[in-house]
Amino acid sequence: MAVVIFVTRKGCHLCDDALRLLRELGVEPQLADVDADDHLFQLYDWRVPVVLVDGVLVAEGHITRERLLAALAGSGGGPSAA
Repeated sequence: MAVVIFVTRKGCHLCDDALRLLRELGVEPQLADVDADDHLFQLYDWRVPVVLVDGVLVAEGHITRERLLAALAGSGGGPSAA
């Protein structure tokens, strides 16, 4: 099973929406607060929310169900789009 990391920040409505979508798809990601990690902050400050699958960025910003299905289907990180 793929490792899914969700880079988020408090008070981010796009983050809340994307996390809800992930959970609806049966994915419980590891949460990483962009404001609590200097390295993540440098990489993703204005790009949150960010979804990483096995360390590869697969979605960011306004994340849709379709984008998540496509990204997770090929990675083993979630349900197939079929």
